[in-house]
Amino acid sequence: MKISMKKNFVTFLSPGTFVAESTTKEIESWDIHKATKMARDIQERHGATPYAFYFTTRGREKNDLDSKIIKTSGTYYLGGTILTLKDIKARKDQNDHILIRNMEANGWKKVIQNDNSWRWTQPLRRGDKVINYNPNSDRTHSDTP
Repeated sequence: MKISMKKNFVTFLSPGTFVAESTTKEIESWDIHKATKMARDIQERHGATPYAFYFTTRGREKNDLDSKIIKTSGTYYLGGTILTLKDIKARKDQNDHILIRNMEANGWKKVIQNDNSWRWTQPLRRGDKVINYNPNSDRTHSDTP
């Protein structure tokens, strides 16, 4: 495939009612620092703010009518707490029973729990990163072990 046009995008994920809300914006490059700054200006329904973002590169050949995703990054979580199944069971919180079942049934080794706006818990997958995030600061770094 000979790609004649490429553009980079960042998609922000925020807590939604049943599934994540998403907002996609064009970005010059896969710049984590710039995307983190952009996250501060995203607000979804009910005041939800991003818990994560990921990058995509879209491209198209000369005769294509529309572009297609040709590359996707891992997910960059804007802070949060990494938890194992053992951590969650140790809390002895009755509200965790569905999360425990999902982790056991799906073989999830770790989850990330984020409270940037509304609590949101996701499996932490290979290639994902957790960024030390403060919405009021321009400094970021990866905390994922």
